[in-house]
Amino acid sequence: MSQEPESTSSWASTPAIRKTMLGNRSRDTAPELLVRRAVHAMGLRYRVAFRPEPDLRRTADLVFTRAHVAVFIDGCYWHGCPEHYIEPKRNVDYWRPKIARNRARDEETTAALTERGWRVLRFWSHEDPVTVAAEIRRAVLGNAQ
Repeated sequence: MSQEPESTSSWASTPAIRKTMLGNRSRDTAPELLVRRAVHAMGLRYRVAFRPEPDLRRTADLVFTRAHVAVFIDGCYWHGCPEHYIEPKRNVDYWRPKIARNRARDEETTAALTERGWRVLRFWSHEDPVTVAAEIRRAVLGNAQ
């Protein structure tokens, strides 16, 4: 069994923090699952962790291919929620640009998909899943009519 060698300079300030951060999921997060269940209960069907445009290296959390709706559920920490993001006290020189790059990539993704005819919906992970699902439903059914 091979193990990853310990790096002398890591983005994580301690081995415990590194382990926690590496364990964070990129899909199937608790907020995402709650929204998916609510949307599914409304009778809508979607693709999960899917590229709306195959040649664009961006993956949306939920994709409604026929309606051309791409949904992103952004985590408050990773995407810099203006309401909940708290800058870390350690390794600020790493994390500040990292979060800024994530925000810039989110904006680029929204612009690129919009240019290609997609309706992009972005929600924060702290938003009420039932309210989010209702907004998704309106977007999907509004585009289908």
